[in-house]
Amino acid sequence: MELKVYDVRALPGDSSFLLDDGETAILYDTGFAFTGYTVADNIRRVLGDRELDFIFLTHSHYDHALGTPYICARYPDVRVVAGEYAMKIFEKPTARARMREMDRKFADRCGVGEYEDRVDELRVDVPVRDGDTVRAGAMEFRVIDLPGHTKCSVGFYLASERLLLSSETLGVYDGGEIVCPSYLVGYEMTQASIKKVERLEIDRILLPHYGLLDRKKTAFYLVMCRKNAEETAARILQILKNGGTREDAVQYFRNTFYHGGIPRIYPEDAMLLNTGIMVGLIERELGGAIERCN
Repeated sequence: MELKVYDVRALPGDSSFLLDDGETAILYDTGFAFTGYTVADNIRRVLGDRELDFIFLTHSHYDHALGTPYICARYPDVRVVAGEYAMKIFEKPTARARMREMDRKFADRCGVGEYEDRVDELRVDVPVRDGDTVRAGAMEFRVIDLPGHTKCSVGFYLASERLLLSSETLGVYDGGEIVCPSYLVGYEMTQASIKKVERLEIDRILLPHYGLLDRKKTAFYLVMCRKNAEETAARILQILKNGGTREDAVQYFRNTFYHGGIPRIYPEDAMLLNTGIMVGLIERELGGAIERCN
């Protein structure tokens, strides 16, 4: 049967896409807590009386995972699949508290008042690691560790469809000309993850905040992931080498990437926070290049 992908997000900054081959339905990320029930309603409109079979989570960030308990409340038999590392993060009360706080702040920005708190019900039924196989009906996915955006980031590769369910480690894409680097825990990790993906036979990629890329956009995206990751690191190092501040580096990043469709899917406060983290990461990880030039 034909594999179809449906956008079931509640708003552009959300991250929830439904894969369905007519027999088995998989939700790829679940979005925010405050949009969880709306995502569940959107799934119901697609599936009708059929059940949701699996949830695949790419990593532990609140905008990708916190909708999970709300989806599970509507589909209690669904199986939640996530990396072992992400599961350990979800089990920490301090991590859940931080995720709850960030979700609440973004809900306020979106004009959402009170909503049910199910964050402590966040669960993983099937913890996976790199190289594991997840069988979902007739579909067989290979788990691929893709650290760089977070240490717990994973992708799911469906070889029969030459399809990768990717993570933000590779870059945030607006569907046009902009691929925005988003490595928060490791530059070299990110480069290794990009190389790992480049070795796969891929025709299409499903991206968390955008959706399904066709063959042409997939090829463009993969080229730009590597190019922009490398050029961004080099440019930030050059700014710092020439006496610029971290704020100067963040402004360079904003001028280069924060336009087109990116602001619609990447909230400005999150972009500024993440970019500051990236600049510090590049300075620590690659800063020897600055010292050698001085």
